Amino acid sequence: MTDVQINYLNGADVARLSLTDHEIMEAVSGALAAQSHGQTVVEPRVHLVPESSDKGHFNVLRGVIQPLGLAGVKIVGDFVNNYKQNLPSEMAVLNLFDPVTGMPKAIIDATRITDMRTGAMTALGARFLAPRNSRILGHIGTRGTAYWNIRLLDHIFDFEEIRVHSRRPESREAFAQRLEQDLGKKVTVTTTWEACLDRADILVEASRLPEPAPLLKTEWVRKGALIIPYGTMSALELSLTDVIDKVVVDDWGQCGPGRPYGALRQHVDQGKITRETLYAELCDIVGGKLLGRENDDETILFWHRGLSITDIALGAALLNKATRLGVGQKLQF
Repeated sequence: MTDVQINYLNGADVARLSLTDHEIMEAVSGALAAQSHGQTVVEPRVHLVPESSDKGHFNVLRGVIQPLGLAGVKIVGDFVNNYKQNLPSEMAVLNLFDPVTGMPKAIIDATRITDMRTGAMTALGARFLAPRNSRILGHIGTRGTAYWNIRLLDHIFDFEEIRVHSRRPESREAFAQRLEQDLGKKVTVTTTWEACLDRADILVEASRLPEPAPLLKTEWVRKGALIIPYGTMSALELSLTDVIDKVVVDDWGQCGPGRPYGALRQHVDQGKITRETLYAELCDIVGGKLLGRENDDETILFWHRGLSITDIALGAALLNKATRLGVGQKLQF
């Protein structure tokens, strides 16, 4: 067999490469443009639950981006009590392959990739769907993806007010301090969901609930707001979709009936969101096939479950930068 070497980027390599906000957004935008033009394969994620879903599970994401010449499989653990062992709740590995021959091309620590691509999807959704003059952000959750949500959203909107809340006081205080240092502006820590979300322009729900609970109240959502939920378990009242003008998702194949988990799982299973009532997948808005927000009065909901192709796109961006800078290792296959 031909001598084959695999590119390997560990966590320190990924940190050293330090993709900029622009590089992150460009990579993810490119993946969505390819999806819009039918140049990708996105297979719905599958799950491996070692014991019980309230303790944690693995997500397995699979996809292909034809313009990049890459197939990819990412395995990410999502274990809510990892903080007790001083570990991130989400840790991931991305494997990249040649989609023509199946030959392995790279192994990458994808923990940061998971955080960055989630934040980029949140920010891209807001770029097309949020009120044009959004000034107040309310954000539930302080896990790794939360940092990139707020950082990339503020990169676009330069908020006047950022509110954050999470279950553990020590977590939310440390999170706010990190954001204040990095963003150079005040971040308000709230003690309740209502204080965080009520009347905000953009409401992001990235909670870690052990089971579904209607903690995000419909009455807090002002007309014209954008709601972005992506927790594993639903935290939304069933009535929320009654006040929504447009529902946008990242991929209906992952969001539709018969799939486990997800922030709007109950709404889909009870027929409150269907393929017929769905407005769009985000790729068709990014790709210019459909308009996003059309007026200031539209109340819009964007639900993203996580696209394999965004992981692949960021993996490719890291590999390209690593080649230029001489970062990483070669492993013999």
